[in-house]
Amino acid sequence: MVKRSALASLIVLCWTSSLQAQTVYPIDRAEILAGAKFDFKVELPGLVDPAKLKVTVNGADYAAAFGRSGSFIEREDGKQQSALILRDVTLTKPGSIVVDVSDGTRQRSVTWNVYDTGPRKAKNVILFIGDGMSPAHRVAARILSKGISEGKSRGKLAIDDMPHMALVATAGSDSIITDSANSASAYATGHKSAVNALGVYADRSASPLDDPKVETITSLAKRQLGMAIGIVTNTEIEDATPAAMVAHTRRRAAYDEIVEQFFAAKPDVLLGGGSANFLPKSAIGSKRKDETDYIAKFRDAGYQVATTASELSTSAAKQDTSKLLGLFATGNMDGVLDRKFLKGGGVKKFPEQPDLTEQVQAALNILAKNEGGFFLMVESGLIDKYAHVLDMERAVYDTIMLDNAVHHTREWARARGGDTLILVLADHNHPNSLVGTINDDMGTTPNVPLRERVGVYEQAGFPNYPAPDAEGYPSRVDVSRRLAIFSASLPDHYETFRPKLDNPNEPTVKAGDDGTYKANDKYKEVPGAVLRPGNLSALVGASVHSGEDVILTATGPGSERVHGSMDNTEVFRVMVDALGLAAGQ
Repeated sequence: MVKRSALASLIVLCWTSSLQAQTVYPIDRAEILAGAKFDFKVELPGLVDPAKLKVTVNGADYAAAFGRSGSFIEREDGKQQSALILRDVTLTKPGSIVVDVSDGTRQRSVTWNVYDTGPRKAKNVILFIGDGMSPAHRVAARILSKGISEGKSRGKLAIDDMPHMALVATAGSDSIITDSANSASAYATGHKSAVNALGVYADRSASPLDDPKVETITSLAKRQLGMAIGIVTNTEIEDATPAAMVAHTRRRAAYDEIVEQFFAAKPDVLLGGGSANFLPKSAIGSKRKDETDYIAKFRDAGYQVATTASELSTSAAKQDTSKLLGLFATGNMDGVLDRKFLKGGGVKKFPEQPDLTEQVQAALNILAKNEGGFFLMVESGLIDKYAHVLDMERAVYDTIMLDNAVHHTREWARARGGDTLILVLADHNHPNSLVGTINDDMGTTPNVPLRERVGVYEQAGFPNYPAPDAEGYPSRVDVSRRLAIFSASLPDHYETFRPKLDNPNEPTVKAGDDGTYKANDKYKEVPGAVLRPGNLSALVGASVHSGEDVILTATGPGSERVHGSMDNTEVFRVMVDALGLAAGQ
């Protein structure tokens, strides 16, 4: 009898726990800046009588707490599910907030923390993001650009030589592994989100454009302090990291809509690739689905438009230039190794692309004219693109380029008296490791397979790249003793153990119409190539992100908050605290 009673209790417990609880946005333990806008939403798992729905904020009715009532949706998306939504909410008083929801059957509580900031410390904030930049990339960039002798580096990277450092956790709201969308969104908003989502909590609705929004730092800085805004990248400007600075969508691939949101936000400086989604559908190279010409719209809105490095320099040098749109390729721009040395990739089609350092200098020239200060995000985005396709040399050269941009910016800030907070970090990691060197001196023992030439421990020794030029780039990567950098996430591919000197690496190709991938036979006959069976599904044709913490370094007013172990949402808090962006400051 006791056993039967216990079993009955267990069945009741399982049944009641299976009742789906309400979902509340912002989510539990959200950190909310006082005065920042956000959308409040309650998703109810079934149809609910609005008369029975009770939502309180610290014990008071939500409408009184938020100053107005929300919209009750009886059947969201026409389904057997109700919802309550209230747009553009603000909370101005710091402290703990408890939201209780009851529909007469189910109950849910979430707790938020509303936080304040102190007075403004920094006039400007510059956030540098090495997309996918792993510690291996940083170390390799230091070895190649500074040199190493008897175990000691001959110099430091500007991105490392900063007074404050922290490890930053990167997990999203839906997974321990993040992508560039929700990781950059955490920096831009201070809120967690799901993979592929930008500036929103990813809800259950069908539309990717109606999800609960959270305000970005660019909106806050412009709205509350009249600051200028700059966004610089060498990827498509609509890509996840730059888009996260302004966009609100749970589908990062919604490039047309993201361009529309860029135009609505009107950042003062917008530089990168991706002109294909600015061009009307009928234009050559366009990827838009309509005939709207956003380049013309930006020009009509008072923007100078640049498509080459020389046009960028000329536009930025004009005293009357206050707004600049630069689009230097239809897709992603090309990295350093192709632009400066190999002339591969898209260089023949777009031969006059600016370097990231030139883009940053142009942005600084324009943004510094604003007396209210500025926020600037700079992304070296191809580090990630190259890491995905196991193209290690190109990733390292673009890490050096990021370091050059940081060096120039720090010199610029130093000349101004140090009124600028500068932060450098990755948005997420790649599982890349520097394990030694590859001895490719085929003249000594030519019959030894390349796989046997990977030297570890004392057999690694030191690489023999030529001395770097003034920008820190060795003139060759195909030397006889190279850095051995490998990834822990692998599709099936042919490992050649050599740099790709013709074009960026393509480890896989589509296997058919079923969405699967196979090793690219292009590399099959390369001397010494080895077929490496992957540890990833055939549905994944490239290396993937990993979940380790990333390195954050910082200097300037407000950088003292950077230390120890942090969450990616705390990077937003460092920036808004330096700018004193809370309501009433």
